[in-house]
Amino acid sequence: MTPTIKDVAAHAGFSIATVSRAINAPHTVNPVTLDKVRQSIDALNFRPSPLGRQLRGERTRLVGVVLPTLANPVFAECLQGIDDLASAQGYRLMLMTTQYDVDRERHAIETLREHRVEGLILTVADADTHPLLDELDRDGLLYVLMHNDTVRRPSVSVDNRLAAYDGVRRLIAHGHRRILMLAGSFAASDRARQRHLGYTQAMQQAGLTAAPALEVNFNAEELAPSVLAHLTHGANRPTALFCSNDLLAMVVMRGLRRARLKIPQDMSILGFDGLAMGELLSPALASICAPNREIGCAAWQRLLARIGGARDQRAFSASSLALTLPHSVREGATIAALGSHPNLDGASPAHPPSAAAATEKPFA
Repeated sequence: MTPTIKDVAAHAGFSIATVSRAINAPHTVNPVTLDKVRQSIDALNFRPSPLGRQLRGERTRLVGVVLPTLANPVFAECLQGIDDLASAQGYRLMLMTTQYDVDRERHAIETLREHRVEGLILTVADADTHPLLDELDRDGLLYVLMHNDTVRRPSVSVDNRLAAYDGVRRLIAHGHRRILMLAGSFAASDRARQRHLGYTQAMQQAGLTAAPALEVNFNAEELAPSVLAHLTHGANRPTALFCSNDLLAMVVMRGLRRARLKIPQDMSILGFDGLAMGELLSPALASICAPNREIGCAAWQRLLARIGGARDQRAFSASSLALTLPHSVREGATIAALGSHPNLDGASPAHPPSAAAATEKPFA
């Protein structure tokens, strides 16, 4: 049974009113009393209900934001969308990053709860099977996910599987048969897993061999020598790469150049995110575009609606939890028709490869 404030009061030997003041106004409580109350809270693993505070009219107007990193401009763009609206509506943001680490996710969420945030906007490793999100649901702390496209929880995203499918079909339409996907750790990103499903679907529908994704360190600024060797050596090396985000695509492009491969003459590259900075590269990066700032804005609006509707959570039915925004595919100079590659065996760029291509030896 979940402990209550009454249980804490009994354990500590004080009144409920004293425990309430220790939680909500600790500066008004004797230090010895405060220490005993906190010991009881820890012993019972008691967590004050944020929803209960809201129903009593106790407002902090503080919202927590948990992001994997700010090194990837995708999340900075989302944060800008959130901040623009939050500032205009009198809310403050408290930001924490996790570096794609599940333990840091727990620490971030627990820290924000301790600061009495009224809600959370976050991107997590795995939205569908995340025990921390189950705890938030149980305890009544309101939240909205960004980029995690799940129908089980409040979220704003693109359809990652469909978006990847559309992008890989563009590569196939350019005549590519050996297409490899690069991604960060699947354990750290359910988005990457969904994008690989889209890659696999596009390849199989074209009668091609879908390879397992090549998982690399999301936080690395250089490709490991073993990864670079895998991409650049062998008669059956890939002719096109689908990278699960634009930042990874940029790291790949730099590695390929250092290996003396030309883009797109020797290797075509497709990213995912649609970062504006990708168009400043030479050649300009082809990418599957997500409306990142709009995702942040929509996540804020949905969280604010949930906070405002906290008195009647029935207004947020399962069918209205997930919001999917449209994606697009940005043509870029990092993709070339396979027939234009002077050093690779080709197929007519006007015709996707036939099912017979599936009988070819898969690339290593």
